[in-house]
Amino acid sequence: MPGILFLCIHNAGRSQMAAGFARSMGGDDVRIYSGGSEPAEHVNPVAVEAMREVGIDISGYVPQKFTDELLHAVDVVVTMGCGDTCPYVPGKRYIDWPLDDPRGQSIDVVRGIRDQIRARVADLLAELGAARSRAADA
Repeated sequence: MPGILFLCIHNAGRSQMAAGFARSMGGDDVRIYSGGSEPAEHVNPVAVEAMREVGIDISGYVPQKFTDELLHAVDVVVTMGCGDTCPYVPGKRYIDWPLDDPRGQSIDVVRGIRDQIRARVADLLAELGAARSRAADA
């Protein structure tokens, strides 16, 4: 079963939305983690709202700092705007998704970021053979 770690700076927006989509779309076929280099106190409320609009609740998740244990537990590390603060472990597959940070953005902007993340997650899960029905795309 493949494992994916989604990383951004605060683990409050992009990485939480990506993890939410991956959990929804991948189900039990994939292990999903998220983390940040400088975790915020809580998930971005606008990201929570944008995800609720598509039927995914990320409000119960708490931003966390990535750990070496998380890095070694996964096959793919997806970075989203953390630059030099993102860790590197030789032998891991890294993918960088250059996405705008939803922090301080309007709901309309965050919806666009959300939709970009949904498409990228769907593609990644399909590539890993871990995508169930695409009901979460609706």
